[in-house]
Amino acid sequence: MENTNAGLRPAFQPLPQTVLTLDGDAFKDARYTFIDLPTLFGADYFRLPVVLRLLLENAMRNMQGDERDAAVAALFAWLNHGTSDAEIAFQPGRVLMHDTTSTPALVDIAAMRDALAEAGMDPAVLNPVLPVDVSVDHSLAVEAYAQPDAATLNLDLELRRNAERYRFLRWASKALSNVRIHPPGTGIMHTINLEQLATVVCDDGNGALHPDMMIGTDSHTPMINGIGVLGWGVGGLEAQTVMFGMPTLLRIPDVIGVRLTGALAPGVTATDLALTVTQRLRAIGVSGEFVEFFGPGVSTLSAGSRCVVANMAPEYGATTGYFPIDGETLAYLRQTGRSESHIARIGAYAKRIGIALDPDASPRYTRVIEIALDQVRMHVAGPKRPQDLHPYADTKAILAALNFTPAGQSTPGLPRHPVAIAAITSCTNTSDPRLLMAAGLLARKARQAGLRVPAWVKTSLGPGSPAAAGYLARAGLLEDLAAVGFDIVGYGCTTCIGNSGPLPAPVRAAMEAGAIHPVAVLSGNRNFTGRIHPDLDLGFLMSPPLVIAFALAGDAERDLSHEPVQINAGGQPVYLRDLWPDDADITAALAQGLQPGDFRAAFKIASANPAWQALQSPDTPRFPWDPASTALRRPPFASTDAGSSQLGHYVAHPLLVLGDDVTTDHLSPASAIAPDSLIADFLVARGDDRNDLNVFASRRGNWEVMMRAAFYSKSLKNLLCPDAPVGHTRHAPSGRVEPIWEAAEHYRQDAQPVVLLAGARFGTGSSRDWAAKGQRLLGIRAVLAVSFERIHRSNLIGMGILPLRLPEGVTPDTLNVQSGDRIEIDAPAATMAPRLPVAVRILRAQGTVETLQATAAVETQLEVRLLRMGGVIPAILSDTLRPATTP
Repeated sequence: MENTNAGLRPAFQPLPQTVLTLDGDAFKDARYTFIDLPTLFGADYFRLPVVLRLLLENAMRNMQGDERDAAVAALFAWLNHGTSDAEIAFQPGRVLMHDTTSTPALVDIAAMRDALAEAGMDPAVLNPVLPVDVSVDHSLAVEAYAQPDAATLNLDLELRRNAERYRFLRWASKALSNVRIHPPGTGIMHTINLEQLATVVCDDGNGALHPDMMIGTDSHTPMINGIGVLGWGVGGLEAQTVMFGMPTLLRIPDVIGVRLTGALAPGVTATDLALTVTQRLRAIGVSGEFVEFFGPGVSTLSAGSRCVVANMAPEYGATTGYFPIDGETLAYLRQTGRSESHIARIGAYAKRIGIALDPDASPRYTRVIEIALDQVRMHVAGPKRPQDLHPYADTKAILAALNFTPAGQSTPGLPRHPVAIAAITSCTNTSDPRLLMAAGLLARKARQAGLRVPAWVKTSLGPGSPAAAGYLARAGLLEDLAAVGFDIVGYGCTTCIGNSGPLPAPVRAAMEAGAIHPVAVLSGNRNFTGRIHPDLDLGFLMSPPLVIAFALAGDAERDLSHEPVQINAGGQPVYLRDLWPDDADITAALAQGLQPGDFRAAFKIASANPAWQALQSPDTPRFPWDPASTALRRPPFASTDAGSSQLGHYVAHPLLVLGDDVTTDHLSPASAIAPDSLIADFLVARGDDRNDLNVFASRRGNWEVMMRAAFYSKSLKNLLCPDAPVGHTRHAPSGRVEPIWEAAEHYRQDAQPVVLLAGARFGTGSSRDWAAKGQRLLGIRAVLAVSFERIHRSNLIGMGILPLRLPEGVTPDTLNVQSGDRIEIDAPAATMAPRLPVAVRILRAQGTVETLQATAAVETQLEVRLLRMGGVIPAILSDTLRPATTP
């Protein structure tokens, strides 16, 4: 029987506030108020997944009257089928950004302030209304390594290379309310979120409690789900709507329940579990759903292990990877220095409102899969996608199957598949002290056995937290790690996001000779072709201790389950089993090394970096743009006259036709700017040094660079002209093959619209909004794809670009669109609606016509509004200007 109004209260009834009293000297009988959801809604409340209970609490607290009652009814109606087409408004309490997503967002805000001033308004009225934390973590490159002062040298170079951009960030922190910048060296944003920012339960200052909920402009924001905070990644454009007071509207999500049973076997790491979850959920086609972990196995995982699994949510296709609050959550908060009174308040509140873990509960889920933890084994993922799971012993067979034949001579001893990069990197695994301790213990055994990393391997240790140096040193493991080449290179994302620095000289020389096909091994979360380094197309994801083992082997084409890691100086083979740390030893190292005071103290010291504090920045409400700058330029789409709808009826040329798995790294690269590229030529012509151009991510404040960088990837194949140089396409009217941005400019000058065709999973990867901004600057009005990754779909809409999902069975290959073919789209603004069928006709160059029906990949009415207005920025400007013009 349908129960569409389960628990619904009469409209406009005041919310009852229940009192929670905490006894004891620490609390002095403190009294807190909260919305008593279990009392209000009864048994049906506990049938909801915990993530939907949290969305219910958010709706109750932030909505009123009929709107609130409709949201409540829709959430409980979800129980009938485990799915819903209803929309609800979600209002996060805070926003988290990193420097390379915050820079373009803050550039947009600076430009919008200019537009308001030019319209006669006070520019200072435009400010974020929510707290915005920015972590400067995405710009640290691994230049120096395997030396004691590597971290200092890399940080100094980072500050020199990015000084102009960092001065801009400091301007933003002074000029804009609610913006706080965490400087270089303070750690990776998601680790900062875990260790410093997350409250888990918030007190509004008047004793009213509610759950900590947030969004972040990085797809790995769900890492915070590991300690019971509901948060997920959004594009920078969606974040801007939230920053300026608009809620984010979402369709009530399908929720995949992952039931965990048993416990991980000795020697198996949280990394192995995260890679297993990634493979299992991608195999069932997860794409944008919320994922929630439940069952008795959850209780056997530490909060650190849960965070590793939650972090990988974008890799397994999910919006969240949520673990409810329990004793392990509280233990983590105690470990990282939170007060006992705060911890007790969290435990009492979570239990009282029914958001704490019940290991025996089985809420209603859309779908359920089960993973037996005791069946998880040591794995790697790759060599090109994080969901491609293999036993760690299989790297030999996988690489051998490539049948690479050396074409030239290489350095003696260099294997055909050498480990070129071995990086303990990424918030994914370095935020869990247990994994770093395991790596340190393996390094200790290797050092004792007299093993050294071969000279061709570039090693690095980039922890997510500056506290790592303290607890590793206290456990006596820093020297062991350094002895095998894994000195700390800094506290940032480094290799995981492609800031791996140059390859070692022996590798570069052998690659140029065609003698090797090198491989990267890393503890990161992505290994797409060219992601780790633009010249590397092979990479394996693995746990931190396994990274060191492969680094010591120096050869990725080795079965470490049977073959020795190395032969030591005494002629004795040393096997992985000889080096692998015991669980008891890891636990002992944690007890010896961890001190709760480390986390706050290390963060405070890093935040006071004198070099950062010495950076001078303007004190004006408007940012003074430098017309000669190649890092910061006022973008043309942030003005009162730039917002025009891309909807309507039109006939367009395809600018590019692409295949499956086009990532945001393809759409908007983040790695080093090659000195022989078209982008380098553009920068050098404006006075920059060809040999010190930094990374693409450092130029996201300059729209001219990013427009030229759109689709600039060696591994991207444009089906319109498959043999064209990197970053080129065919201009149909002339037949010329030319740089994409030049072709787009020619189409614009002739008033000819352009669209893009792509395959499945378009926009996989990082949340960067420039992957959509570049397409808007190129004039792309619509993207027709087999499927879209969630965040990139949202970013396209945020730039006013219509995402269209092709009909089942229709792909770029089956359409076989050629240069000269045109695409007719009929999507009038007045009739646009979520999931609307949209007529599409393929007008062949030879005169034939094919008709198909696409679907607007539009989920909410807010997205419809943004498309009609031309995107997020025109909407914000319109809403800001309206009070000044309304009588």
